[in-house]
Amino acid sequence: MQLLLLSLLGVLVAVAGSCSQITEGVRPADAETPVLSTATSNRRPVLVELFTSEGCSSCPPADRNLIFLENQQPVAAAETITLAFHVDYWDRLGWKDRFSSPLFSQRQNDYVQKMKLDSSYTPQMVVDGKAQFVGSDSGRAATEISKAAEIPKAVIDVSTEGNKLSVRISAAPSHAAATVYAAIAEDGISSRVERGENSGKTLEHASVVRELRMLGVLPAGESHSDLSSDLVVRPDWKAENIKVVVFVQENEGKKIIGVGRSR
Repeated sequence: MQLLLLSLLGVLVAVAGSCSQITEGVRPADAETPVLSTATSNRRPVLVELFTSEGCSSCPPADRNLIFLENQQPVAAAETITLAFHVDYWDRLGWKDRFSSPLFSQRQNDYVQKMKLDSSYTPQMVVDGKAQFVGSDSGRAATEISKAAEIPKAVIDVSTEGNKLSVRISAAPSHAAATVYAAIAEDGISSRVERGENSGKTLEHASVVRELRMLGVLPAGESHSDLSSDLVVRPDWKAENIKVVVFVQENEGKKIIGVGRSR
């Protein structure tokens, strides 16, 4: 993978660059976000991805921001659907993140290439595959989520029964060739970090991606599709905290054209 070919110096430079952008800033609860609406049925789903690591000292504020967005749903027009992808390039710098995967690092690197960034960095937040910024910036998150909520999306119904996952995609807007993904994510996770930059801290996580898989494709111009897949919850996951997020993403442009989650 291209990302894994980065030198240690390159990773440190990228991380240092992100740290220079991060300040204590506004806490999520204090962010100037649109008024929370109780009419959730009128909200348009928006996908928020956070690329993070337990080995990164700048990441805990971004993790808290993601938890705030997931639990409080502060943007009135949006149903904010969150996913936390733990990258693996921090694992060799003092602490191995048990949730990290090279596949998640590669996903981030795909964004780096598409958005013409100098390098990967943490914490990075990406909204609907189009806007990226430092993940602890709660004000910017609210702004980008609000913008994304104005754009029509496909309707995605996700249901689970036993070990079966069923997905119905309908009313997709005009789009290029796209891939349908399913992310199995877990909420309510705590980790005690024993080494590295966050040594001695207990970190709280939400929407931690345990597995990302491709369910199928949505050809250019297709407006609907029905898909199914086996759903396996591993013994070390807390079944009661597991959710499935399904999203459709354009292959070239990376735009999210639909997202939904199990209820």
